[in-house]
Amino acid sequence: MSSVPLRRNRDFMLLQSGQLLSTFGSRVSAIAYPLLVLAVTGSAAKAGLVGAAEFTPLLLFNLPAGVVADRFDRRRLMIMADIVSAASVGTLAALVLTHNVSFWTILVIAFVDATGGVFFRAGQTGAFRSVVPLEQLPAAASLAQARGATVLLTAPPVGGALFGLARGLPFLVDALSYVFSTVSVLLMRTRFQEERVGDTAPLRKQLAEGLSFLSHVPFLRTTMLMIAASNFSTTGVQLAVIVLAKRQGLSSATIGAFVALVGVTALLGAVASPLLRRFFSLHTILLSEFWAGVVYAPFFIWPNAYVLAVAFAVQAFCFPNTDSAVAAYWYALTPDRLVGRVMSVSSTLRVLAVPFGPLAAGLLLSSVSSRVTIAVFTGWTLAAAVVGTFSSSIRSAPRLEDLVTPAASPAEAG
Repeated sequence: MSSVPLRRNRDFMLLQSGQLLSTFGSRVSAIAYPLLVLAVTGSAAKAGLVGAAEFTPLLLFNLPAGVVADRFDRRRLMIMADIVSAASVGTLAALVLTHNVSFWTILVIAFVDATGGVFFRAGQTGAFRSVVPLEQLPAAASLAQARGATVLLTAPPVGGALFGLARGLPFLVDALSYVFSTVSVLLMRTRFQEERVGDTAPLRKQLAEGLSFLSHVPFLRTTMLMIAASNFSTTGVQLAVIVLAKRQGLSSATIGAFVALVGVTALLGAVASPLLRRFFSLHTILLSEFWAGVVYAPFFIWPNAYVLAVAFAVQAFCFPNTDSAVAAYWYALTPDRLVGRVMSVSSTLRVLAVPFGPLAAGLLLSSVSSRVTIAVFTGWTLAAAVVGTFSSSIRSAPRLEDLVTPAASPAEAG
């Protein structure tokens, strides 16, 4: 059957609008958390602890959340997760506004809020796959990438401004955004999973099933490792830009402009994605982020922070296009009953590479030149490009519309 345009897909638009506001609220409060800790305690170390508390649930609960999303009703899981997050940050807003907040309260609430987000995203992967027909997955993934880039650009300054007006205001906005997300999920009509029988297998066996599926599909295994390599390199380059700019005496405002430039080009890449898909194959788009590593070549001639920042921004243009192409294939190749587990295993493994990029950048910049540092990260990225180019699983990947999935998504089934 022919699919309606995404803009007329009621449930997709509800999911996207709900997540636009919810993600915006989360990014607003993410800026406010360290500001609040510094205002209450004056301790940068304690602000760092709260940052760790926001990241820890991803490592602790991401894999179990994938199992829960595949085993139970995804709509209920998403609603419950939103309610937990709304209640936690709403409580924090009330405590801040009444001047009754303490460091330990902030720490616990940040942990609970982040935990709710982990379980919501586990359910959302299945919801996304359910409401989007197979042939529209690249376009839908591009729109989601554009949404994320827009939020990254706009939420931080808004969060800072709201905190300046009233310390509890960013958290109140975040709580209201969760309410909006809950309403959008309730209004959606599509089933978030296919009909299935209850799975009473132990948690460990269910996790192993998701990992086994991922490891036995060459395309999924290869692209996961490539994205992990890219995460390592890009986070390392991002820190190198900041360190090099500081060494060259550039102002904090200039460094902030470098960060904003990356956000702008990533947003432009997401907006340009439909046009690029008209002229290039999905295979070419998938590899674009990795081969874009060649843009760092001018830096080896002019090792300047401005050159590095511009090169990074050019590569960032490709980020949303590669991500949307990979996501489309992942959704198409993964059966509905496993999508929560497979996506959670993948995201966990890819995120584990993130902290090593800045660590490697810091160590390299302390012991070798900036040219050598960037050469290491560029080489890592181009190695992933070569692997992807010559990988038979990627070269022989069929068109999405030619894939035969284990079962049609609820959106295709009607």
